[in-house]
Amino acid sequence: MSKHGKVLVAMSGGIDSTVSALMLHEQGYEVVGITMKTWDYAAAGGGKKETGCCNLDSFNDARQAAVEHGFPHYVLDIREEFGGQVIENFVSEYMAGRTPNPCVLCNTHIKWSALLKKADALNCDFIATGHYVKVREENQRYVLSKAKDLSKDQSYVLWGLDQACLSRSIYPLGDLLKTEVRQYAFDKGYVELSKKSESYEICFVPDNDYRGFLKRNVVDLEKNLAGGLFVDVQGKVLGKHQGYPFYTIGQRKGLGVAFGKPMFVVKIIPETNTVVLGEAQDLEAQDMLVKGINYVKYASIENGLEATTKIRYKDAGALSTLSNVAEGINVHFDHAVHSIAPGQSAVFYEGDDVIGGGIIQSGVIPF
Repeated sequence: MSKHGKVLVAMSGGIDSTVSALMLHEQGYEVVGITMKTWDYAAAGGGKKETGCCNLDSFNDARQAAVEHGFPHYVLDIREEFGGQVIENFVSEYMAGRTPNPCVLCNTHIKWSALLKKADALNCDFIATGHYVKVREENQRYVLSKAKDLSKDQSYVLWGLDQACLSRSIYPLGDLLKTEVRQYAFDKGYVELSKKSESYEICFVPDNDYRGFLKRNVVDLEKNLAGGLFVDVQGKVLGKHQGYPFYTIGQRKGLGVAFGKPMFVVKIIPETNTVVLGEAQDLEAQDMLVKGINYVKYASIENGLEATTKIRYKDAGALSTLSNVAEGINVHFDHAVHSIAPGQSAVFYEGDDVIGGGIIQSGVIPF
């Protein structure tokens, strides 16, 4: 009988999840390892190439670690759920002129749901992953906060976890630096693993070419959409493009047209297959609407709450004021921010704590 309880650990075969499992095992938890198969990597052109999730080699690495330390390991096939929600959403969002973040949807609706369901089936008290975040209980809420290693912090992609998930989640790496994790793996004899590089690609786009993925998954995409118009913010035609789904807000390179000065994608209009281009200042906005809110630190948000809001993963965040509106939360930034992209996540912070987050519906561009 474990002194801490039974924990189901998501193991991708990478260094972070492996170290998480070993640490919990060493701390006295009864560990059960599980590897989730979300995608057929070979069919996607991944082969043996490492991706953000595991391939066949990583499955074997995860199982081997479990065997060496005497705890069970399972493989859970969630390809159907993953394809039906994450991939379909990825395609539909681009076709709607938005820029999705599939990792957020996968974490929120697929992986944690599957983990909790399997944990219940195996009578596990907790679930654990190798994400760099912290969770604590405070004022009868489970609060997600940034990791000690801010360069690795992953709270931005976990804003969608509800209280039921957070109440049973353990994140062993939250108080460690990445260098310490690598040293731990090295000290345990996992020399090659301790040196393994990381990938930030989308797992089902292993070549990092989302445009190619869209072409393979949307019938006659180029045929139907090539030849749409680039226009400036006044509506003047500047040239033709390859199809609006192939462009994202803030994009400057790869437009295929020379303008004599830097031009950026500032708006996408799917209904007319139009891509609006402008200069850097045309990407600045001070307000945005965020929908699909998940509340983390508080059960609700009071009007006028001050927060630091991040609009992309590597964003440093900007000071803002939050207000409730009928559609969700209006975010008013103290100063204009750059390249607000509908479809991406907005995450609200109070210090290191996640207040909540949602999906950017629109940024108010001044034209």
